[in-house]
Parts: sequence; C-alpha cells; structure tokens
Amino acid sequence: MTGASSGIGRSVAQALAGAGAHVVLAVRDLAKGRAVAAAIGGRTEVRALDLARLDSVRSFAAAWDGPIDLLINNAGVSEQTLTRTADGFEADFGVNHLGHFALTNLLLEQITGRVVTVASQAERMARLDLDDLNWTARPFQRSRAYNDSKLANLLFSAELQRRLTASGSPVKAIAAHPGLVNTAIYQHDGPRGLADFAWAPLLRLVAQDADHGALPVLFAATADVPGDSFAGPRHLAHMRGGFQLIGRSAAASDPALAGRLWIVSEQLTGVRSALAPAARP
Repeated sequence: MTGASSGIGRSVAQALAGAGAHVVLAVRDLAKGRAVAAAIGGRTEVRALDLARLDSVRSFAAAWDGPIDLLINNAGVSEQTLTRTADGFEADFGVNHLGHFALTNLLLEQITGRVVTVASQAERMARLDLDDLNWTARPFQRSRAYNDSKLANLLFSAELQRRLTASGSPVKAIAAHPGLVNTAIYQHDGPRGLADFAWAPLLRLVAQDADHGALPVLFAATADVPGDSFAGPRHLAHMRGGFQLIGRSAAASDPALAGRLWIVSEQLTGVRSALAPAARP
C-alpha cells in the first residue's frame, strides 16, 4: 500500500493488518513508516518508495519477490504551487497518476487479486489536457492540477480493467473515493488565499476523519464487486458516511480518452504494459 504512513493510508493499513493481512507499507519516509508499523501492530513490513522518482519506483518493483494479493495505490499530493518531480513532471500528475501507473505495470505479473486506486469526485471538475500535462504552456492552476490527476486515476483504473479483461486475467481494477476527509492533503504552510479560508469552516463542518474515509477504500479492496467499480461514501452527495458503489463523470467513462492517456503515460514513464490494448467500442 502506497502512502501508508498517514491519513487514509494509515487507517486502511491498520484495518488490514488487524484483519490478519501481511501489509507492506510503501513509503517515502522510512522512519515515519516504521513508527506507524510499530503502532498499528500485526504483520507489517516497511519498504522505501518515492512515487516522485521513477528510479525509486523501478527499484521497488525490481526488489519485489512473490505474489501480491492486493495493491492499493493510495499516496497523493496536492501542491500549492507548480512543483515538479525528479523526472520533470508536474507533481500532482506525476505522483498521483504516473508514479502509480508505472508501479502497477511493473508489478502486474505478480498481482493475483486486485488493484485499488484512490481517486476522488474532484475528477468531475477536471479538464485533462493531454497536450500540456506538465503545465508548460498554461498558467498553473493548483485545484485543476489536482482534479486532473484524479480524473487520470479513474481513467487509468478503467483502462486497466479493460486490458485485464481482454487478456483473460482474473485480476480486478477498482477505484475508490474516500469522501471529504480532514487529512494533511488539505493542510499546508505559506500564504493562504480566500479559497483556503473558505475551506476551513467547511472541513470542520463536513469532513470526516481518516478512519471513516478509509471505509470506501476497504470496501473496494475486499467486497465482491465487479471490476471497474467506483466506491465512495453513501451520504451527503457521496462526501461522507458509509460506502457504496457510485457513478463518475462522462469524461471518466470515456474509453477513447482512457486509451490515449494510457499511451501517453507509457511514453512519459518509459514503462510499457504487458497487457495488450482492449478493443474500443
């Protein structure tokens, strides 16, 4: 599980370890990961993974030995200014999508159960520009960059399922939306604008804690649901409380857009999928 040392990731890891699973915390900060592993107990293991560095992703995958019942692509960032990964990608897109795209495809031959990718209903406000994914020709918009990365997560999960199905694989690809959760992704230092101050009372009023935000992710990870499902909270426009299967935007349901994103992701990461392209409707 990526991003397992805080927030939703920690809560999911704790629940899975408590249920008897052997949980590998794939984290950027090993010391923090080890502290979390010691605190949550159970059968845990900590390995270094920095999704902002493709060399780290490749090293993690190359060192892996043995089957993976469940891969949870959970780690995410929401940068306040234009920030780039070690490989030159805009950070939200590079970490949230490209890092997980590369990781999943490099590990795919060892995955036996399912791949859960943590997305968000923020995808409904996305306008993914495949011609300028790195924000070199446009003024950077932090909310849109995050929204675009979450749309990419959903498109990736859907295209992964199409390719798995076409190859005859029993592995399922499922996405999950944790709802509005008061975690570190909404907390940042530095100057704050009007939108930031507007978020503060909304978070206090509406946001749920990480343990409740983990429920849709756990549902996606363990329930008997079809591949290409999207799980989210049950209440308040799927922003909090419980879990159920939910819908997605027209863009997130576009197989042509998903196929184009997949090809671009292969080109950017240099990771070629072993899965053949699926037939298009």
